[in-house]
Amino acid sequence: MGGGAVLYPGGLRHPGGEIGVVLLIAGPSHTGKTALSQRLLERYGYPYLSIDHLKMGLIRSRRTTLTPESADQELTEFLWPVVREMVKTAIENKQNLIVEGCYIPFDWKKSFEAAYLAEIRYVCLVMSPDYIANRFGDIRKFANIVEDRLDDGGLSIESGTTGRPWRCVGGTAAPIF
Repeated sequence: MGGGAVLYPGGLRHPGGEIGVVLLIAGPSHTGKTALSQRLLERYGYPYLSIDHLKMGLIRSRRTTLTPESADQELTEFLWPVVREMVKTAIENKQNLIVEGCYIPFDWKKSFEAAYLAEIRYVCLVMSPDYIANRFGDIRKFANIVEDRLDDGGLSIESGTTGRPWRCVGGTAAPIF
């Protein structure tokens, strides 16, 4: 996972044993970000923040005029400053935190000073075109493994999720088709 913190059998820790590592899990929809985060929570007890849950909470509470159908870039520009400050707070409090979602900008590192970056690990989950073509049935089958998706009807091999391509917003992952 790079520089400093590593995933040991006992969990995500610094070599010296201190706590306070933040793991960012990015990737396109349906790549398993939420499932991985849930498994890490169950195995290591690390809390995770679903950026989708934050998005829906802010939309439903009418703290924004954005909607779930708003452009991904607009949603990222609105959500990332909040998520960024939550990440900083976790690090300052020496707390482990997993943050998952597709609204992590490609240039997320620019949002943090070196001291914060030393405490952050980043993973982007992607699927190859062959994997998608050969396993699309499984992708659909496991779409609700952690949470019930309200509308997955637009998911197709060609369009990815609800008409959006299989990529992360802001270039987090290069288009894979």
